[in-house]
Amino acid sequence: MKIVFDNCVNGDCHASLWGFSAYLAKYALLFDTGSNGRVLLKNLSRADIDVDKIKYLFITHDHWDHIGGIDSILELNDQLTVYAPSTLSKNHIRDLKTLTKEVIVIGKQPMHLFGNLYSTGMLGEKDPEHSLVIDGDEPTLLTGCGHFGISQITTIAKEIIDKEVKYVMGGFHLLGEEQTAIISEIERLKSLGVTRALPTHCTGELAIAYFADAFGEHISEDWNC
Repeated sequence: MKIVFDNCVNGDCHASLWGFSAYLAKYALLFDTGSNGRVLLKNLSRADIDVDKIKYLFITHDHWDHIGGIDSILELNDQLTVYAPSTLSKNHIRDLKTLTKEVIVIGKQPMHLFGNLYSTGMLGEKDPEHSLVIDGDEPTLLTGCGHFGISQITTIAKEIIDKEVKYVMGGFHLLGEEQTAIISEIERLKSLGVTRALPTHCTGELAIAYFADAFGEHISEDWNC
């Protein structure tokens, strides 16, 4: 996986703005699109990712910092299958259907996407969002912002695939949280069986530091290259 849009920067491998997007080459899947299409395309180019080869677009929720680059991607590739949150407006979903191969709207129920990929289904009443679950030898959870709470989302992901999630990555929505709340989330994740973490985007510097201390060498630090 390559993170191609992020406000957390480690090195100078890409331009940085507030938002998040990642590319999973194994699945030809783009996860969210950041807040700015021009910057997203620039970062994809720097990472040697051909937009024409993307087959799937997974949009976690309807916030600007995760959908801002959609139009720029669709201008170059109209053969995408889009996994869209049900919280997008009906007009937006209607328009996406005219601009893509197909749109699959994700509701509240978990959904098998294809292969070993699953959606958690839309979680939460405030800022509802769905996350990507990747089954396999190291079951993985990828979140956009993690509004529902990273440990709660991990619990649901574990239920979906009926095995422990070992690797959590993405935005953990801990920006502005105090030490006790951060430590509590880390302890819950460890009790669920999580052994590796890649916290970024809206996790916040303080929380990222605590994750680094808690997971040691098992925290990923090279996410922007």
